[in-house]
Amino acid sequence: MSQPMTSQDALALASPARAQIDRLGDKWVLLVVAVVGIAPIRFGNLRRRVEGISQKMLSQTLRALERDGLVERRVLSARPLAVEYRLSALGLTLAPLATAVKVWAESHAMEIVVANAAYDARQAVTT
Repeated sequence: MSQPMTSQDALALASPARAQIDRLGDKWVLLVVAVVGIAPIRFGNLRRRVEGISQKMLSQTLRALERDGLVERRVLSARPLAVEYRLSALGLTLAPLATAVKVWAESHAMEIVVANAAYDARQAVTT
């Protein structure tokens, strides 16, 4: 017999945990968290580190992570004005998971490329 879903169960549609699962599924979130988790970093350096992310998407991602309490934004008293991002205490609990997903993807990327090619070849024969 299955247990009833609680309001914290991410499988429940109305669960606040569901929003976090959605956030983590965003294309850029885990990569940004993995990089910011290494050390505090300025916006420009972070944008260069995460190749392919636009300034707009990085801003949106950081703003969402800050809103969720995972990232802290600090304006530095440098000229020109600079902003640094660091993980909050809550964000630091996510960093090992983000890094683990990144490492897993790096470790198994070629296996997945091979599996994709094999699947595509099978589909081409059946169509």
